[in-house]
Order: sequence, then C-alpha cells, then structure tokens
Amino acid sequence: MSFPKKLVILGATGSIGTSTLRVIRKHPEKLKLIGISAYQSAEKLFSIAHDFKVSKIHLHQPSSKSIELPIGCELSHGNQGLLDLAACEEADIVLIAVVGAAGLAPTLSALQAGKDVVLANKESLVVGGELVMETARQNGARIIPADSEHNAVFQCLQGQPDNALESLALTASGGPFRDWPLDELPNASPKEALQHPNWDMGPKITVDSATMANKGLELIEAKWLFNLPADKLAVLIHPPSLVHAIVRFVDGCSFAQLSPPCMTFALQNALLFPERVSGVETGLDLSSAFELSFFPPDLQRYPCLKLAQDALKSGSTAPLVFNAANEMAVESFLSNRIGFAEISHIIDFTLNTFDHRKAETLEDLLALDHRARELAKQKVSQIA
Repeated sequence: MSFPKKLVILGATGSIGTSTLRVIRKHPEKLKLIGISAYQSAEKLFSIAHDFKVSKIHLHQPSSKSIELPIGCELSHGNQGLLDLAACEEADIVLIAVVGAAGLAPTLSALQAGKDVVLANKESLVVGGELVMETARQNGARIIPADSEHNAVFQCLQGQPDNALESLALTASGGPFRDWPLDELPNASPKEALQHPNWDMGPKITVDSATMANKGLELIEAKWLFNLPADKLAVLIHPPSLVHAIVRFVDGCSFAQLSPPCMTFALQNALLFPERVSGVETGLDLSSAFELSFFPPDLQRYPCLKLAQDALKSGSTAPLVFNAANEMAVESFLSNRIGFAEISHIIDFTLNTFDHRKAETLEDLLALDHRARELAKQKVSQIA
C-alpha cells in the first residue's frame, strides 16, 4: 500500500480519536484523514474537519446549535450515513473507535467493503465475533487490533509460525480501587471510579477498568483475534502498565511488549503497519530503574471479570449478554442510579435470566442485544 494511507475515523472526538489525530500530525506524509464521525459533538467534529481538511463528516445526531459547516464538506446523519462512511470507497483504512456495541454494524460495513479495519472497539468481537471474523475472511479484509493489549500480542506474533502460539496473558493496572479495602468498594462514587491511575480514557471504559469488566471483554476479543480457547487466555495485574501483554509459545519461550501507558504507541503501530517510524511520545527510559511486577487478579475484588470469564467459557450469546448488561449498568452507575457493587449484580442477573439462543445475522445479534438491555434495565429499575 502506498503512502499516504487514506484514513476514516469513526469516533473521532473521543480519546482514541484524539490520540489518532496526534499520530496524523506527527506523520502527515503517511496518513491522510478523509472521513470522520461523532455521535453528537458537532463543534469538535467540525473543528477537526477544518484542521485536517476532511471532506466527509458524519454527525449521528444533528446538532441543535447553528455551527458553520467547513467549506467543501459532505455531512451525513443517522445509521445509514455511518455505514456509508465506514465503506467509503476512497478509504484505505477505517479506524473503528465507536463506543460499545454500536461499533458492530460499521465494523461489518467496512469489512464487507474490503477495507483494512483498525479495531479499537472490542465490543464488535464480543457481540459478533464469529460474524465479524467470517466477514473479514470472505472479503479479504484485515483486522488490526488497536487496543494496547491486543496490539501488543499482534506485535509479538509477527514473524512467528501460525502454530507457534501456546497461550497469552493480558495485563491490567487494577484500576483506581486496586488497593481499597473490600468493604469500602460498595461506597465508591462515579467520581472516584473515573480517577484511573495510568490511562486517560473516556468515562465508560474508565469505569470498566475499575470493575475490570474491560479486561473480561478483552479476553473475549482475544479469543477471536488469536484463535485461542478460554483456558489459554489469562489476566495479570501489572500496576505500572508498561508491559501490555505476554505471549507464550509452544517451546516455553515468552515474548512481552513494553511501552509507556499512552495509546499513540498501539495506534501508530496499527495504522502504519508494517512500517515503523519515530513515535509521537518518547519510549521507555531504559537507563532508569523500573519495576515489572505481576500478580493474578482477586476475583472477589473484581466480580465482573469472573462473570466475563464465565461468559467466555459458556460461549453462544453469553458474551453479548454480558456486554449489553454491563453497558446498561455502567450507564446507570454514572448517572447515580445504582451503586458501584451493583454493576456486577445487574450483569449476573441478566446472564442468568436471559434465554440464550444462537444468532447468525446482524439483525439477530441486534435483537438479542436489545432484549438483554431491556432485561438489565428492569433490574436497574428494581434497584434504583
């Protein structure tokens, strides 16, 4: 593929989008931004379009404010407009940074158009893993992971035989409540849950880090990306967030990928793969001492991780239900309708109450996702 690569960012105004813009500014000769989307942040989206001279912009919800559209831009709204942008004919790469299960449909749209997808939306594979991977295969499209953990595994596997991988471990900081007394966790507030010790992320994923639901979702994503069963996927608490994943090969040797806790490292690798050029941020200072400590997570402290692991083992629609219930529970927690400890209770209730059944199409998956959310909402209403 020749440079500059033409890039579409779905979810351009969020934390992933913001980090990606830093990579583009660093390497304008390598990446050209041609399309962007946001859910409702019109002013920020239009500002990006102006700064990067973007020709195609999508605002899912039309703005009530009168904001001047940059000259020469095409503006779309609604679901179909997002799918059309994902399948943009001129694009070489589509970065999916939409939050939650809403990322599934545009991911499929981009893959059906044969685009290389840089995936920063783990829920696409959690909700529709089999459909997503089969769509990529049928259309000769690549999925390159952008999450720091999965991109770390991706990097470690380069140049290795297909049958070399034995198992892998994804690392986690442990979140803001890693050292809290267990009996104080039910009193944790949204403000406290949003104080991540290492990463600067959006509110939903930051709460997911506090519960470690995010790491459970990442295990499910890893199953699809790297074709490993549940018993070959592990999580390790690694407080400094310098090692992002450890890969173990069949001969007993292990590789690890290290970089500071900043998303520009993984995003640049995914967007420019296979080329390596100077990074946005400075890498680790190997002349200074630093600690590499690892220990297993306490599942009593992180019940959401245990529920995700059980959903991964159960398969079928259990991962979809876990994700739907978690999204509803986190939304309710952030709006102060439920307490922190009740996030896991809502997920557990929904998983155990849901009538699990096989889904093969996008429409089936979305219908099941809707049903799981309604079930979780009912439980929230009983608690609130």
